[in-house]
Amino acid sequence: MPSFDEVLKEAGEFGRFQKRVFFLLSQTGITFSSLFASVVFLGRAPDNFWCRTPGAAELSERCGWTLEEERNFTVLPLRLGNESVSGECERLDVTWDTSASCTSPLARYGNHSTGNLPLAPCHDKWVYQQPHSSIVSEYDLVCGNAWMLDLSQAILNLGFLAGAFVLGYAADRYGRILIYLLSCLGVGICGIIVAFSPNFTIFLIFRFLQGMFGKGTWMTGYVIVTEIVGSDQRIVGIVIQIFFTLGIIILPGIAYLIPTWQGIQLAITLPNFLFLLYYWVVPESPRWLLTRKKGEKALKIMHNIAKHNGKFLSPHYSEITISNEEVSNPSFLDLVRTPQMRRNTLILMYAWFTSALIYQGLVMRLGIIGGNLYLDFFISGAVELPAAFLIIVTIDRIGRRLPFAMSNIVASVACLITAFLPEDIPWLKTTVATLGRLSITIAFEVVYLVNSELYPTTLRNFGVSLCSSLCDLGGIIAPFLLFRLAAIWLELPLIIFSILAAVCGLLVLLLPETKGISLPETVEDVEQLPSNHFGKCGKKWKHRDTNSYI
Repeated sequence: MPSFDEVLKEAGEFGRFQKRVFFLLSQTGITFSSLFASVVFLGRAPDNFWCRTPGAAELSERCGWTLEEERNFTVLPLRLGNESVSGECERLDVTWDTSASCTSPLARYGNHSTGNLPLAPCHDKWVYQQPHSSIVSEYDLVCGNAWMLDLSQAILNLGFLAGAFVLGYAADRYGRILIYLLSCLGVGICGIIVAFSPNFTIFLIFRFLQGMFGKGTWMTGYVIVTEIVGSDQRIVGIVIQIFFTLGIIILPGIAYLIPTWQGIQLAITLPNFLFLLYYWVVPESPRWLLTRKKGEKALKIMHNIAKHNGKFLSPHYSEITISNEEVSNPSFLDLVRTPQMRRNTLILMYAWFTSALIYQGLVMRLGIIGGNLYLDFFISGAVELPAAFLIIVTIDRIGRRLPFAMSNIVASVACLITAFLPEDIPWLKTTVATLGRLSITIAFEVVYLVNSELYPTTLRNFGVSLCSSLCDLGGIIAPFLLFRLAAIWLELPLIIFSILAAVCGLLVLLLPETKGISLPETVEDVEQLPSNHFGKCGKKWKHRDTNSYI
């Protein structure tokens, strides 16, 4: 019986059918990246707000003041008396006499300077110039509550983490396309609830769930794309990430055109319902079907692929070789039980963690240009585009491992140089820091591809999801690491980033080279992968480019 890769070659490794599926599933990258970075615009700091005290509000109602007049009478005297007090987080701790003069409500305090009047922290009743422009003004995430905005992003990353475990496991057990569609439905429903959350607690709960389902759409769609193409075309795993960058570039345009956070949230959420139409055009992964002993269904899909690609499967392709591994539910022990799998898993987990930590750290530190939020965010996304193109022109020529290692080493050197460059040449510091960000973006994108190529079909979705969960952990730690170390020395985070990237660059050299090699179907296949590009590990593995053994 022919193997799956032999049948795939006959049906077309990247024909019209695969191109259509690739384009459709790539759109998930746009919605996922918009969710990933949405807090920048959902949580914009309000331009103008002030603390409204209850007593002053009653006096304002009696006097018929406008909000601007109330502010002039109750907040401006506070600022005039004490320039260090803005009136945003503190208020005058005085009794507002409802019978006081509407033109001079503080006259009862005589000649006392307002700077000598007692102050009290503001706990609620803030007034915003644009009350629904962001979640900050919607849920009063200002002053003592400002940390809750960081909590909202941490909760989203925790959702990503949960999605990596729960939905990664489910996709390997119940099927790729089923979990993909359920995740799209979950993202859409939870996103709508987030937009109309009556309080911050409900907002956090469903933002967590939206993150969990969002991770399911992105990772499962990515795995489907890499499993239906030939080994020579697995570069699509890099190209699909261009759509992630496109989402980053498009997001500021959406935010610029839509003035409210609810509108932005709906704009990045509702397209997920359109992905449910993929039920009729995107099939289940035939590789996964073979691992579940469903050879007839897999062969039927392969005939359909061949038909759409304008090809015809030979009559003797009545069966496809089915994995001899016993069908079982994936677990973490499966990823570390054998030597090669254990080494791959530990290195990939560290690579994911390092890439995310350094990537997010450099983004937050660099700040791009400053000034216009929309323009700055657009530029920050555009900087990432060259990364995918550099990978595309190198990875199939020199392999995966060398670009993976070199991108980490260059990022390490760039961070180290940036840390010691003098402040009086900011253009050079910005240029070198941007080089570091470009390099770590390359590493970030290569780890997606390498991760999917180093796990067998029976564990691929679970393995990719589990290892990439360290990316979410890095994303949670990054802001705390950056700001705490920067408080000691501004450039100290760059030193830490440099060390982490250098170690990663050396470790990934221990991974097998997967250029031109068929995707492993079983754990035994992974154990037989050559330990390096030029040598042998004492076993034979079929090279996809030459059909010979190494």
